[in-house]
Amino acid sequence: MTAELVRGQNHPVSQSRVEIRVSAGTPVLALASLADEQGRLTGTEVLAHPGARSLPGVHAPADLADRHTFAVDLDAVAADVHRVGVLLVLPPGGPVRFGAVPASYVAVAAADGGTEIAGYTLTGLDAETAVTAVELYRRQGAWKVRAVGQGYADGLGALLADGGMPAPAARELAATALRTAAPAKEADVTLAAMPTLVGDLRTPQTPAQAPAPAPEPPDPIPVSGVPYAGTPGPAPTGDGSPPTISYTHPRRRRTSSEPPEPAPRAAAAAESGQPPRPVAGDASGWSMDERLYNQVWGMFEDLARTVAAYRSAVEFADSRMDRELDDALSDPRHRIGGSGNAARDTARARREELVAQAQAVLDRDLAQLIAEAEVVEPALPASYARWDNPVWHGHRTPEEGPLALRLGDLHLPERPDLRIPMLVRVPLERGLWIDNGRTGSEAAMAMDTDRLRRAAMDMAVAHAVRLLAVHPADRFSVHVIDAAGAGAASLAPLVRAGVLAAPPAAGAAGVTRTLAELTRRVDLVQMALKAGAPEDLPPDVDTADQLLIVHDFPHGFDDRAVTQLRYLADEGAAVGVHLLMVADRDEASAYGPLLDPLWRSLMRLSPVPDNHLADPWVHHAWTFEPDLPPQGSRVLDQALDRVAEARRTTRP
Repeated sequence: MTAELVRGQNHPVSQSRVEIRVSAGTPVLALASLADEQGRLTGTEVLAHPGARSLPGVHAPADLADRHTFAVDLDAVAADVHRVGVLLVLPPGGPVRFGAVPASYVAVAAADGGTEIAGYTLTGLDAETAVTAVELYRRQGAWKVRAVGQGYADGLGALLADGGMPAPAARELAATALRTAAPAKEADVTLAAMPTLVGDLRTPQTPAQAPAPAPEPPDPIPVSGVPYAGTPGPAPTGDGSPPTISYTHPRRRRTSSEPPEPAPRAAAAAESGQPPRPVAGDASGWSMDERLYNQVWGMFEDLARTVAAYRSAVEFADSRMDRELDDALSDPRHRIGGSGNAARDTARARREELVAQAQAVLDRDLAQLIAEAEVVEPALPASYARWDNPVWHGHRTPEEGPLALRLGDLHLPERPDLRIPMLVRVPLERGLWIDNGRTGSEAAMAMDTDRLRRAAMDMAVAHAVRLLAVHPADRFSVHVIDAAGAGAASLAPLVRAGVLAAPPAAGAAGVTRTLAELTRRVDLVQMALKAGAPEDLPPDVDTADQLLIVHDFPHGFDDRAVTQLRYLADEGAAVGVHLLMVADRDEASAYGPLLDPLWRSLMRLSPVPDNHLADPWVHHAWTFEPDLPPQGSRVLDQALDRVAEARRTTRP
């Protein structure tokens, strides 16, 4: 279980060999400092840097880059070293302060690519150019990691001098470290526009003469491989109360590091003591769709972080109560008379008071998010909207494709009725896998197999209809492999509207023919792009994007077909061939680990509520619920009728 740390908090490190992973919002120099028990940098070997990368137990990276990995062997650290600090330094010629770049993320993980033990996001920085991100420290023979997040505006030299080094030596060592760092590779330079969160992010395309908008949020990531992050409580302040922590992310309604001028609405609300009334599209972006997209992701992050703060406060209250109860039981004076009971009652009362305070803050933040959701949801365009949104009644096939698609809703147990739209950017960079198996999900195990499979196929058809309806009429061609014909009932709307490129492929012959056609298209487009002549494709090659729906895999697939399917999953998205699988992984177990890369390359979705997705900020396990048309609704048929009509009118 990964612990998300806040500034000043610590967490045990039970393994001697660990990795320290750094993900920064801009190319930085990553160093390691070695200090004694008082934190003093003494001796000749106190800094692992590009010119001297290896010190006993520590191996530092060599390059100036936005991602780094340290190798640390705590058993090999010298006996007089009690603190191993991870330092991040902005290079000359880059951003002038950490407050002007997205927050960096530092994680301590098991060695050789193992799971994370603890992670820390460096928020709240301003003028600093060199910071101590985290430190591993030795206490009573055991090692812990502490989130530090403090630095110096005057750079690395000032940081080293504050650690006890003579100022001239500190300046010389800092200059040496900066001089010996290899520059970042051109492809790795993302500058300040790239946020540092768990998962890779992409920067939206913007006009060259305009300032860059807020960075694009990442897609949710599967919990598998990213364990659920319990959020231990923060370290207490001097009076024993938990510190005040702001989990609001910096991009919400702010396009620079400077505080914005208050809007009249916000100013009036501030005077009245009430939060400003939310407005749909109140985020940065070049279009209303982009502003709504960024606003939805802002709500997603705010909900993740406010719940993290609540859980952290509750765990702090629990740990404080446990400590006070232990102290009461260990005091011989409390074993006689009723003083022991009084001490226990006092400890429990303090715990309840802290939890009540945390609950009040959570309720306040949730009420604000609910109010925002109430104005944002009705304003969403069709590609982001639920199927029951009135926007579908007047929807027409657009002339341009959308920014993103809605795949469903996400919510947390603290407020299940507060649903955040799960939006993913298009074109899809990963295929989708709708899991119609019964293992791994309590809701799926409680459902009849036939109903579950029908629900999964209905969900796939709904995604296909949305994709067709929100793109230009000639943008997508849809192919279906349904080898056994078991999905005919769900596919009926697509077949009836005549929007499929061909009738659903049945039997082994149909599987072979469809996969061969799409594999050929991928090969030809790749060759044309490499040759710089995409206009020279053969006339029989469909230049529209392709969506392949595969139902009942691996029925009808031989070894060659399986290889072709894997090829389409790996190579297809880059050239406009997208995969949507409806399958039970257990049914493909006969292929053994051969198909593991296929499953990992797809984004798993569930036709029933399932908490298999994690946010990229604090790694809560979110419950995903698919967005399906209301029972008895004809919204899919109406959307398909408009797609079919648009195709008839656009054909020559």
